[in-house]
Amino acid sequence: MKKKVYIISHSHWDREWYVAYEKHHMLLVELMDDLLEIFETDPDFNSFHLDGQTIILDDYLQVRPEKRAAVQKAIDDGKLRIGPFYILQDDFLISSESNVRNMLIGMEESRKWGTPVKLGYFPDTFGNMGQAPQLMQKAGFEAAAFGRGVKPIGFDNQVLESESYTSQYSEMWWKGPDQSEIFGLLFANWYSNGNEIPSEKEAAIRFWDRKLEDTEKFASTDHLLMMNGCDHQPVQKDITKAIALANELYPEYEFIHSNFTDYLEAVQKDLPEDLGSVEGELTSQETDGWYTLANTASARVYLKQWNTRVQRQLENIAEPLASMAYEITGNYPHDQLDYAWKTLMQNHPHDSICGCSVDEVHREMVPRFEKANEVGKYVAEEAVNAITAEINTETFAKDSFPFVVFNTNGLAKSGEAEIEIELERKTFAQGYPEQLYRALDEMPKGEYHVVDEQGQTVSAIVSEVNVRFDYDLPKDGFRIPYMKRYVTVKVAVKDLPAYSWETFALVAGAEANSSEKLANEDGRVIENTQIKVEIAENGTLAITDKATNHTVDNLLIFENVGDIANEYIFMQPKNDQAILSSNVVAELEIVETHAEKAVIKLTHVLDIPVSADELLDIEQQMVIGFTGRKAGRSKETAPLTIETFVTVSKDSKKVDFETHLNNQMKDHRLRALFPTGLQVETHEADSIYEVVERPNQVSASWENPTNPQHQHAFANLHDETRGVTVGNFGLNEYEIVDDTIAVTLLRCVRELGDWGYFPTPEAQCLGEHTFNYSVEVHGTPETRYDTYKHAYTAQVPFTVAQVAVQAGQYPATYQYVTVESETFVPTALKRRKADQALILRGYNMADEAKALTIEKAESKPVVLNLLEELTEEIYTSEIQPYEIRTIGLIN
Repeated sequence: MKKKVYIISHSHWDREWYVAYEKHHMLLVELMDDLLEIFETDPDFNSFHLDGQTIILDDYLQVRPEKRAAVQKAIDDGKLRIGPFYILQDDFLISSESNVRNMLIGMEESRKWGTPVKLGYFPDTFGNMGQAPQLMQKAGFEAAAFGRGVKPIGFDNQVLESESYTSQYSEMWWKGPDQSEIFGLLFANWYSNGNEIPSEKEAAIRFWDRKLEDTEKFASTDHLLMMNGCDHQPVQKDITKAIALANELYPEYEFIHSNFTDYLEAVQKDLPEDLGSVEGELTSQETDGWYTLANTASARVYLKQWNTRVQRQLENIAEPLASMAYEITGNYPHDQLDYAWKTLMQNHPHDSICGCSVDEVHREMVPRFEKANEVGKYVAEEAVNAITAEINTETFAKDSFPFVVFNTNGLAKSGEAEIEIELERKTFAQGYPEQLYRALDEMPKGEYHVVDEQGQTVSAIVSEVNVRFDYDLPKDGFRIPYMKRYVTVKVAVKDLPAYSWETFALVAGAEANSSEKLANEDGRVIENTQIKVEIAENGTLAITDKATNHTVDNLLIFENVGDIANEYIFMQPKNDQAILSSNVVAELEIVETHAEKAVIKLTHVLDIPVSADELLDIEQQMVIGFTGRKAGRSKETAPLTIETFVTVSKDSKKVDFETHLNNQMKDHRLRALFPTGLQVETHEADSIYEVVERPNQVSASWENPTNPQHQHAFANLHDETRGVTVGNFGLNEYEIVDDTIAVTLLRCVRELGDWGYFPTPEAQCLGEHTFNYSVEVHGTPETRYDTYKHAYTAQVPFTVAQVAVQAGQYPATYQYVTVESETFVPTALKRRKADQALILRGYNMADEAKALTIEKAESKPVVLNLLEELTEEIYTSEIQPYEIRTIGLIN
């Protein structure tokens, strides 16, 4: 029986990378024009795989709208193979829900055109998420193809038991933490192993002799895959001629122009019994560690912060509020939210969100973030207006100023809600702006305090009365400008349940002043009911957990080192010594201290080199690989001022940090270090639908002196008695160094890296930066989940709105959906487009089954797949280990 060679034509289409988006866009138009011509002129041309992403169709038709019918015909004829994703994302650097929306929107777009290729397609993703098998299965895919993460070991014909990330074949089983299993296809010789196949005899023989040997080295069957394409590769127009020649030259093989659907069906029928398995995350754990590309998590950190902000706005604020408002309006803004999601996801391809492109690319990303964010804010505001108009506030005094605090998290949240309360306004129709301002400013200031629905005083800070300009945009008339008197209110909110609201009111009269203060007179000691925080002269913190009486000290050390590599990879110069804030005296200032909160400002000044030395520029222009560079840091130094606000709240174990700096230095990395004193073998971190357990030590083959990792909301070290969780907002890179959790705040480099020299001066990230992160101590392992929940809820602020004293159909305090579980974390509350059914999605953080209660009045929960379609699975009040669950709450 002949061996069969399946040749699949494709082009891996990075929308933007080493040139700006629009240049790639114009090249895409040429590629699609060529394809449509070939489909009509070459009947032997089987098909073209459109890189697994439907956005390519939108990009093409944006320039060639008249070609829509031709594109549709090519898809109908099976010539153009599309889907299943919207874009090819970096799955580690976008949120859990963003990974699902990429499938959900991608499949919806694919089905508008025809039948999608049901293959999880990750050709160049920088590592693969551990929950990919479960995600694929729950979207109806039983196979995934990927180019990175697994080390093939060739003809050994075995997989060592100690190595979970190697395979003797390019085909394997891939198992997730929940034990979901799919067929995995590794591009062992990359997705270009069949690129530019010669159609001339002598060249073809040289090509095929080498390529067939390379492919057979890893193939588990007689079905051999050749990927005819590469990055931005024009279609090979004479591919059918080249295939015909190959069939003449190698009669023992059958060469065919094919597609993934046919290839996958054939190869899976003939899999050998000794096919190996890989498990969980695939991040090249068994390599030398240099090319995992994990340091893209710290390239251009500002992009990661923007991405986190917009994801939280859409997933955790706009959609839950719009879902609640639907009960009142009967409308859900599917189109607006789809537009926002698509705009955001244009920033999610691996060369975009990873920050590893030229400056022009990343300049264009910021407006996309801004646009998607503004849509999310608009949707949220419209929903809040609809809901608050129906909240009954008649229990409050008629001369009071009620306001509503929403918790749109899927977890209970404590913290501070801040709102501007308008006391009085004068519209421009009533006079000249200057006169109106003066009239309001000259009114008696008065004093105010906050009460709850029962009339009890609530701890709050109310600012002095101020006056400023504002305006309304009525739905039925022209804009209304005005001047307003207002105060800013900060109110302490305790354990507001998931998806709920509570109403308060500002009333006249001073609140009785409490003499209690969390910080002592010099600000060196902060103490509440849970912890005692002591600040040393060098600015490090010692936190004593009152529950365990254990102290963790030397927390919060800023570490600065040089970086002479690139946007993909960090490398410290040889003989470079870390500059540590623990070696300088920190200036301390009390910003705020009272019964509810203490805020201390720490100022560190580090004298650091202004850049790398002159040799680095020469080495980069010579395209010397980073491991061969001899550049060091400049002898010229300058002060880097780091201002950090340390916040401790009443009854909270979590200590929050907000760090500000103006970076004018180049070629360096700044991290915040949190030594824990814990000598353990593994740690946990927030990943995609998974609290993943990762080893602290590297494999024997690892050569990179660092071991960077991806995170979203937190990383944790713990033993059987205690632990430490470090939370963050948009700081996706961390490393476990001995007992220390090291979080990268800023990494500044001057080139893209990869296959040539592409200067990226804006990757030096000069200018103002703000970083938000936290540390929380805990006791026994089961209590760590509370710290994880605190890290999650810290990412989503309370939503607030002023309301009138009014009648309404909803009570002043209300929970829209009840979610009760020790370890279940909701990631979405939204409406299904097909029928407006309420959808709640989330996952189990734990490696064991846990009770789960989800209730909504007059609704029945049913289990859906990730495409939000009904399944045959029976809903239960128990969630399985690592399970991702999508629930429909059906009326």
